Amino acid sequence: MYQAAEERYQKMDYVYCGKSGLKLPEVSLGFWHNFGDTGVYENIKQICFTAFDNGITHFDLANNYGPEPGSAEKNFGRILKEEMGQHRDEMVISTKAGYLMWDGPYGDWGSRKYLLASLDQSLQRMGLDYVDIFYHHRMDPNTPLEETMGALATAVQSGKALYVGLSNYDGPTMEKAAAILKDLHCPFIINQNRYSIFDRTIEKNGLKEKAAELKKGIIAYSPLAQGLLTNRYLNGIPEDSRIMTDGRFLKKDALTEEKLMKIRALNEVAAGRGQTLAEMALSWILRDGIVTSVLVGASKPQQLLDNIKAIENTEFSEKELKKIDELSL
Repeated sequence: MYQAAEERYQKMDYVYCGKSGLKLPEVSLGFWHNFGDTGVYENIKQICFTAFDNGITHFDLANNYGPEPGSAEKNFGRILKEEMGQHRDEMVISTKAGYLMWDGPYGDWGSRKYLLASLDQSLQRMGLDYVDIFYHHRMDPNTPLEETMGALATAVQSGKALYVGLSNYDGPTMEKAAAILKDLHCPFIINQNRYSIFDRTIEKNGLKEKAAELKKGIIAYSPLAQGLLTNRYLNGIPEDSRIMTDGRFLKKDALTEEKLMKIRALNEVAAGRGQTLAEMALSWILRDGIVTSVLVGASKPQQLLDNIKAIENTEFSEKELKKIDELSL
């Protein structure tokens, strides 16, 4: 049986998620890649142990994480059942619904039928009575916002979720959703969005500014731009890299010579700070206190340990921020 490190809470900083009583670790573990059927179970287990031993209490999943969809939740459920279940109350476990999960008209988007059925399936796969955070995974242009938010409120009222979140929403839609959820007395506390030095969408679509104004948390995914903001591609494309082995989210044509030059220049800025490129990319996201937590994936335990170092230095000079902007915007 897994024995957690006694000093685990001394290794991490915890931040209130918006204006709520829930604290999140500054670094959270995401199950988007490497935790499904194509992952090695023993490795998945060791990544989870390493995370928890180093103060990462937040484990972020979604119904469709795999491949196959649902397999990341199944693997995590097995780990909880066999190894880590005694620590359930020390964990924040989140899941989502909003992308295609099963065939037919009721397995996608944002209907009440889909969201509540999906949550029941997720709980079954993980062997849980409730999740801490249940997200709607993406905006749905065809379902009334009131219906989708009503489904989130029902998830809380039924005891199957403690808090709710929104993922991949823009600022104006999030503001409307927040008003509906407030009327429903539903604890909406967090937004999950893609954010990195190379992807400033939430700065342009009003989400980051509006979240700060409404005192809602933000958790950033893809903070390393699918590995581009690491030392992985400084000397070209390795044969075992994600670009070569899994082209779904990062394609070979994304790594142009111009992009490579920018990555190498950013690496020099990081070296000047005494950080790796990945550490700087993560600490940049946490620099202004608006983002609550940064969501990292891992293919091996050591990657997690390297990423956690980012919280040791989140202060940036104006000169450094200007240089990063010049190289990335």
